[in-house]
Order: sequence, then C-alpha cells, then structure tokens
Amino acid sequence: MRSAIIAASLLLAVLVVPLSAGAAGDGPALQEANIDLKDKASLQRGAKYFANYCMGCHSLQYMRYNRMAADLDIPEDELTQNLIFGDAKPGDVMTNAMRPQDGESWFGKVVPDLTLVTRWRSPDWVYTYLKSYYVDDSRPFGVNNLVFDKVGMPHVLSNLQGVQAPVYAEGHAAEGAVPHIVGVELVEPGELTVEEYDSMVRDLTNFLTYVGEPYKLERRSLGLYVLLFLGLMFILTYYLKKEFWKDIH
Repeated sequence: MRSAIIAASLLLAVLVVPLSAGAAGDGPALQEANIDLKDKASLQRGAKYFANYCMGCHSLQYMRYNRMAADLDIPEDELTQNLIFGDAKPGDVMTNAMRPQDGESWFGKVVPDLTLVTRWRSPDWVYTYLKSYYVDDSRPFGVNNLVFDKVGMPHVLSNLQGVQAPVYAEGHAAEGAVPHIVGVELVEPGELTVEEYDSMVRDLTNFLTYVGEPYKLERRSLGLYVLLFLGLMFILTYYLKKEFWKDIH
C-alpha cells in the first residue's frame, strides 16, 4: 500500500510540475474569456465575425460549413448568403484561397490554420491576444502585441477597437535598456465601445473554442453517464463479490 501511494505521488509530481512551470512563465497575465459553449447566439455571432474579419487569411480546415450550421442552428439559406463566399459549397471545409507561400511572403511566415488554436493556446490566450495590440512604429504593420511579441499579423480589428498605446513600467531603466511594457491603453476610440469590442472578441473566442472540439459538450455529458454507470457497476460488483465469498469465511 505504501509503495502504491509513493508511486501515485511521483506520477502526480511528474504531471503537475511541468504544467505549473508553464503557467508561471514570462508574459502578461491572461484575461478570462468567460466563454459559454451553450450560448448558440454567441457562437453564431462568432461565426459571422470569423467569416467577415478572419477568413480572408485564416482557414478552419477541419470544419465543414454544413456541420457548423447544424451545430449552431444556422439555416442553410443564411449560411450560403452570409457565411460562404466565392464558389464554396455547404459540404466543403472552411478553407480560403490563400497559398502558404503568399502568407509567408506577405507576413513573414505561413498563416496558421485556426481550427485548433484554442487547444494549443487557450481560450484566455486568444481572448487576451485580440485585445492586446498596440502601436509600434518599428514593426512592418505599425503594431505589436503584448502577448505575442513581434507579431506578424496586422491588427485587422483596429477600426473596431481603436488605437492602443503601450504603458511602460514606472521607474528609470538602466541606460541602454529597453523600456518594459506592462500594459496597453486606448488612445483613439474605434467604432465600438470597449464593452462592445470585448463582447465581440468573446464571441469570436467562443466560436474558435467550439471549432476546436465540436463534441466537447456532448463528451462531457456522456462522461457523466459513464461515471454513473461505473459507480453502479462498482456497487453491484461489490455485493456480488460478498455473495460469492460469504461461504469461504
């Protein structure tokens, strides 16, 4: 028994320590996205925002239009009119016409597919990233990002969010040192208020989280039933074992 406890402790240490180390890494604190995968209205708005602002460069190569429409209760006529551009069909995957070499030439690297972005980053990372652009004249597109330094992507939502400037740490840095940026502040309002932009980014993050794992809610629901079944089977097995062994003692 003691050996089993020690082995379990070592396994827990191996699993937890790397996660803790990654969470304590450098970079700004991430803001909570507070998404809700049950909110289909939010997911529908997120799909619209992605189609209008993101899909010119980014694809969702593991998601089909008609699958998305079925999951999010989007009628086929609205799907074809508002979310499908060009000659794509409802049964096609959500890709675009940008060639990898074009993205590398224009932005300095191949433009990534975003199907799994909230899984290899996190919803909080994506949410914070979309809110953290700031003016930086040293960058090719005139902007940088607080959570993704030297970002190659231009701020495609700048007309909605407005212009943000960096906020530097107080105090005097050593001579020749680069000033430390600790945040951003809005210096020129966009078309949306801060609250409206936050809501838009939350909807977009919600949609990308759904795309990364469409079965997530179903999986969680099924997992609960599986645990209940295993609990019931444990009870039945326990009393069956007592019944079998009662004549041996």
